[in-house]
Amino acid sequence: MKKIASLTIALALGWAGGAMAQEQALTQQEVSAQLAEQGYTDVHDLDFRDGVWTARARSGNGEHVKLRVDPVTGRAYPDKQVSRFSEVDIRASLSAQGYTHVHDIDFHRGIWTAKARSSAGIRVSLQIDAETGRVIGSS
Repeated sequence: MKKIASLTIALALGWAGGAMAQEQALTQQEVSAQLAEQGYTDVHDLDFRDGVWTARARSGNGEHVKLRVDPVTGRAYPDKQVSRFSEVDIRASLSAQGYTHVHDIDFHRGIWTAKARSSAGIRVSLQIDAETGRVIGSS
């Protein structure tokens, strides 16, 4: 009898927990704002399907992507490797870090690359983190 009572309580708590999670789900407007904060533009076809938000958008590096979005956190999961930063964002970030004559900016396999001159005037090839915009390597 104790097992049945425990199971009944567990099911009741599970149902209540599910209802609480439902209350915490982001609204369509909140999801749209979260996607913009993550660097996505031209967000469209935003819909709730199979327990997650789905959308189509353009990533910071210009790729058209399909997204699945966590309904509670708003974190986007793109169907392709993307960057939240655009080429212009990377150029501005490098300039702010003291690099000049920035050129040949490219996004490939999840990393931005660029050529520039360091603050000392030395030619460098840079590798930039697509998530943070931070220089992670230079040669």
